[in-house]
Amino acid sequence: MKALVLSGGAGTRLRPLTHTSAKQLVPVANKPILFYGLEAIADAGITDVALVVGDTEDEIRRAVGDGAAFGLDVTYLRQEAPLGLAHAVLIARDFLGDDDFVMFLGDNFVFGGITDSVEEFRKARPDAQLLLTRVPDPSAFGVAELDDQGRLVGLEEKPARPRSDLAVVGVFLFGPAVHDAVRAVRPSARGELEITDAVQWLLDGGRDVRTTVITGYWKDTGNAADILDVNRRLLDLLEYRVDGDVDEASEIVGRVRIDAGATVRGSRIVGPAVIGAGTLVQDSYIGPSTSIAEDCVIRDSEIEFSIVLRESSFDSIRRVEGSLVGRNVHVSLSPRVPTAHRFVIGDHGRVQLSS
Repeated sequence: MKALVLSGGAGTRLRPLTHTSAKQLVPVANKPILFYGLEAIADAGITDVALVVGDTEDEIRRAVGDGAAFGLDVTYLRQEAPLGLAHAVLIARDFLGDDDFVMFLGDNFVFGGITDSVEEFRKARPDAQLLLTRVPDPSAFGVAELDDQGRLVGLEEKPARPRSDLAVVGVFLFGPAVHDAVRAVRPSARGELEITDAVQWLLDGGRDVRTTVITGYWKDTGNAADILDVNRRLLDLLEYRVDGDVDEASEIVGRVRIDAGATVRGSRIVGPAVIGAGTLVQDSYIGPSTSIAEDCVIRDSEIEFSIVLRESSFDSIRRVEGSLVGRNVHVSLSPRVPTAHRFVIGDHGRVQLSS
């Protein structure tokens, strides 16, 4: 069995962060979201993986390499434009051959991995198997309709009026019949070859298409709120470990990981929280559900329920919460007089001020 991991896409909902970085490499608990998917694939016993990449190919290649760090053999396939998930299957035809495969969206997070689903597919070997989960707003996803016996009867991609609350999770398992399906479908109103249309084609042709409704945690990390939620849940699994340098004037409470090379002086850190290597936390408070990446400086500041990416700094800032901060960002107090706000903000940025 092989794996096809989609790692392209513009990440428009995460701008301005994704103007300069691949959305799949935004870290949660100080590790890129893509890495969790690759680890889940390896844990399922799959080693032959193709990464479908786009404009951020160079960055993805630098991060993943040949896959050896994950126990994988990685091939890169270039998708010149975001033409849909079914199009990704089309361009991967030579790589996939007639092997069964799992298609995994690189910005999705499935708590607990995919091993059980892969084993279920290997035993039954249907033409396709979809993972479904109930969501409050299914119109943002592919939506599945089941009959009274729980059998799949229809699929729609991002419908304005969903027929159910069952969203298609970003993990698909396919046999070789899907190659006929992706060749048969035509572009949707969005101008993309939809994988839901390909699965519908299999269904209409009487092929064996199965579904599994999962009750565990799943997120499509397409926006800041979802990334912060995944970060919070992953940090809840942290084990206490202090490898960095913490002075006696500091207080470490709960599940906190301080990586080797980090320095904490006169500060209070309340877990779950992680402090990356090379980071300085001085005279500050770091609260629960916070990830501070490598080589940051947090001085005389308070940060909680947030993600701060590498080489960023906060100086004399009260108080930061629910925030996703990019790389090499510097936040400090402006001069008191004259009273004015001064910004350098990327496209599509959002700023909230109390006055």
